[in-house]
Amino acid sequence: MVHTGEDDLVEYGFRRVIITITAVLCAMLEIVDTTIVNVALNNMRGSLGASLTDVAWVITAYAIANVIVIPMTSWLSQQFGRRNYFAVSIIIFTVASFLCGNANNIWELVAFRFIQGLGGGALLVTAQTIITESYPVAKRGMAQAIYGMGVIVGPTLGPPLGGYIVDHFSWPYIFYINIPLGIIATLLTLSFVKSPKYGDKLKASQVDWWGIFLLTAFIGSLQYVLEHGQQDDWFNNTTIVLLSVISIFGLLLFIWRELTYKHPIVNLRVLKDTNLRVGTIMCFILGFGLYGSTFIIPIYTQSVLGWSALDAGLLLIPSSITTGIMMPFIGKMIQRGVPQAYMVAAGFLTFFFFTYWMQQVITPDSGEEHLFWPLILRGVGLGLLFVPISTLSLSTLKGKSIGEGAAFTGMMRQLGGSFGIAIITTFIARFNQEHRVNLISHLNATSFEVQKTVQELKMGFMSKGFSENEALAKAYKAIEYKVMVQSSVLSYMDIFLYLGALFLLCIPFILLIKKGKNKINPADAMH
Repeated sequence: MVHTGEDDLVEYGFRRVIITITAVLCAMLEIVDTTIVNVALNNMRGSLGASLTDVAWVITAYAIANVIVIPMTSWLSQQFGRRNYFAVSIIIFTVASFLCGNANNIWELVAFRFIQGLGGGALLVTAQTIITESYPVAKRGMAQAIYGMGVIVGPTLGPPLGGYIVDHFSWPYIFYINIPLGIIATLLTLSFVKSPKYGDKLKASQVDWWGIFLLTAFIGSLQYVLEHGQQDDWFNNTTIVLLSVISIFGLLLFIWRELTYKHPIVNLRVLKDTNLRVGTIMCFILGFGLYGSTFIIPIYTQSVLGWSALDAGLLLIPSSITTGIMMPFIGKMIQRGVPQAYMVAAGFLTFFFFTYWMQQVITPDSGEEHLFWPLILRGVGLGLLFVPISTLSLSTLKGKSIGEGAAFTGMMRQLGGSFGIAIITTFIARFNQEHRVNLISHLNATSFEVQKTVQELKMGFMSKGFSENEALAKAYKAIEYKVMVQSSVLSYMDIFLYLGALFLLCIPFILLIKKGKNKINPADAMH
């Protein structure tokens, strides 16, 4: 980005407050919309007459569109001017939200969700740039923290808000809620946001259409494989195999194209920077941990503990608040020159303790009080990771490269989330079967313990007025249910253990990082 003077975009007083609110609002809209749908899937299935596989596309389509548009954002802002691009993105997002609420069948809904994702992906990255550039350099650590609060709190607000709307209204309202907010955000953007002056625009003939096509093929296929792999039995399914091949070739051709074309849509040369390379890997793992744990905890509380969607969502809020409270302190520490590498290492270690603690406390009847403190620890870990990883990745980049590097970190965080959710879903299913087989093999029908339990259960059911045969059948059913619950709890325990191991393994990598200019301007870090 060619600035005609870094300070043209810095705002003060009332204008800055308005711009900050607008940008955070847009980032939140985007992120809340990623997770708000999870709670409503069952209701959508019912009213649109769709299968579970079909309805999963409501999430997949949005995610694919998001990940495709994020790497292109920096380029698109330069082509159309940032303010116009941001405003048009909000309008696309808002109009698509209205169409989603009015969809008559599942495929209409999926198509509109894809369009909504194209608008939404842009909001996230552009909001970051706008906030950053509206603050003078000295205060950019704060700007970072304000934005970070939105990004971390967003995924956790989705489920309780979705749960509340679905319980009290009907599912289209989770989309309609975006309309008034979108209109306000559009008006504020057009009135207050400025565009930096860029160099020359490209002509249509210079646009990297092949790059766009290959990026879309690679990311789209990859997302599909990740989201549908488990239910379609991975590589025993021809679609999955075909798309995996497309994804690999798409990636290789895309890399070749971007390195040889004169006006690439994604500048891969930025990755020569060691810190950015290490940072993109850490962003990936951060996404894995953030979205993975946001995904697994509500599933465990709803399917094993039988909580409502609203309660499951509320459980995660203290953890997000903790992260939010930590953000400004972390921003201050970075400004004082505390090495980010140490903070990131501490964050990964904290996350390891969180997963280890969760592994200890989850049982078929854990209560809120057992899960509260481990989740607070998760909040502390995310606080230590989010801002330092972002600033560290970009600490040795300059000028235009900063925006391009930022697009990579944003994309890797989203991809990390998709990988995390796909891998966790797969392993839960696999571990579940293994544990079930193991548990059943230990249940020897002739052993005294088992017979005693069956008798006790049978007498219990008979005392409620069931006949002997019915009571016996119910006793076996109850034991089978216990086995099922026990095996899923054991699977969740395994998942937490492996997640923890992944975070421990990251710590040595962090020590590979070159010292950037430590007093980095965190602004540059966030895009």
